[in-house]
Amino acid sequence: MTVPDFEFATAGRIMAGPGRAQELPEVLAGLGSRVLVVTGADPARHGGLLAGLGLAAAVFPVAAEPTVELAQAAVGAARRHGADVIAAIGGGSVIDTGKAVAMLLGNGGDPLDYLEVVGSGRDITRPSVPCVAVPTTAGTGAEVTANAVLAVPSHRVKASLRSPLMIPRVALVDPLLTVSCPPPVTAASGLDALTQCLEPFVSVRATPLTDGLAREGLRRAGTGLRAAYADGAGLAARADMSVCSLLGGIALANAKLGAIHGLAGVIGGTADVSHGMACAALLVPVIEANVRALRLSAAGPPAAGVLDRYTEAARLLTGHPAASIEDGLTWIRETLTLLHVPGLATFGLGPQHADDIAAKASVSSSMKGNPVALSHADLKAILLQAL
Repeated sequence: MTVPDFEFATAGRIMAGPGRAQELPEVLAGLGSRVLVVTGADPARHGGLLAGLGLAAAVFPVAAEPTVELAQAAVGAARRHGADVIAAIGGGSVIDTGKAVAMLLGNGGDPLDYLEVVGSGRDITRPSVPCVAVPTTAGTGAEVTANAVLAVPSHRVKASLRSPLMIPRVALVDPLLTVSCPPPVTAASGLDALTQCLEPFVSVRATPLTDGLAREGLRRAGTGLRAAYADGAGLAARADMSVCSLLGGIALANAKLGAIHGLAGVIGGTADVSHGMACAALLVPVIEANVRALRLSAAGPPAAGVLDRYTEAARLLTGHPAASIEDGLTWIRETLTLLHVPGLATFGLGPQHADDIAAKASVSSSMKGNPVALSHADLKAILLQAL
């Protein structure tokens, strides 16, 4: 038996359960004296939380997926306020912005000094200022991931700031905050959460710890995703998806992702499509491409082991102990139909974009976890299928 060799990092404290968001003031009081609250476009949505924070607070709204320029503006707001703690209350874009601000306050400089691929890629060497992440969607797992994704419009790409030092000090996960998510957000975020459990599970960097987290996340996606979309007020389904998202975030932070996210990051910088919808459209084509390559591989037991994992994932999602990979793909296709997920052509992508997206995706850091090497032609075919 192979002796595992791995590292594992996550938030210093995870607080999860209905009503836990009410403990935010107490958490913040133990971390700082002046807080920058990063939240969504409508801060009034969380007026109850914001009114009782107990610290001198400034609010910075994030109306769309964050860019380098938005991160720079948020850092400026934090410095003017004298913030020594960040509270990020919102979806993945909000939390990524909060993590970027916390890192830059701790390390100095500009986002482009640290960004992968399009920036200088400088190492992040000092701890972020304390960041408390309070997700209001169940999808990105950003409350426990070690990176922040920023769009760089000048390069038409999204890139990451990345370091274990960026993981929030506290993740406060309250499924009650997700009940108000409209169905399209529930669909996009939920399919992102599912993907972020599946890709670490089949990753070349999977570990015994991430395996257990991914298995439980996939099981909860199987029971919770369709139900949360059908009845947003159902707390059991919302809790399933909040836990799925949390577990997927921890898993991906420690075991990497794969071709779905490698392509989705580039697509998000090319067209106006949410990250979750991009992942959803790519889910079936990437699984099919990986499985096809693995079945043709001469790698022997390693390839067979990954195919076994895809089979296990199918059984966890469907709830059927004898399900095959093809049964799992059928379940995913049915779920995409039920959740009204469109193809990528809806967002203005066409065959003319395929070469450029495939070329950029091939050098993405997310691609490093994919269980099999995919060629430029493979990536291009995946994108064409996802249109």
